[in-house]
Amino acid sequence: MGARWHSGNAADDGLDTRGWLVGHFINPPEDVRSTKDVEVKWGIHPAGDKRPDWTSDDQRTTLLLLVQGTFRIDLTEGSVTMQRQGDYVMWGPGIDHSWEAITDAVVITVRWPSSA
Repeated sequence: MGARWHSGNAADDGLDTRGWLVGHFINPPEDVRSTKDVEVKWGIHPAGDKRPDWTSDDQRTTLLLLVQGTFRIDLTEGSVTMQRQGDYVMWGPGIDHSWEAITDAVVITVRWPSSA
């Protein structure tokens, strides 16, 4: 049986999973952070870091929350530049996105359900 609780550092724990801390991809599957219900990511992005290619998802809902910096998210429905700590954007299935860190930025991404 895996651990029923976990304590750690988001930057350290996400090193092998591109920042993702919770989701179906966490091993071992018995770990409390391994779940098919939700995924959580701690994203540290230097200024100019971007995903210019559009990413699509027809299955999940996503919440992107700004911790610090300035971060732009482009959606097929419009664009939002988050500048104030706590700014967020949420979108549902079928909306494509790309993004760019305008300044050094830290964001938390939550999406559900967790699926391959």
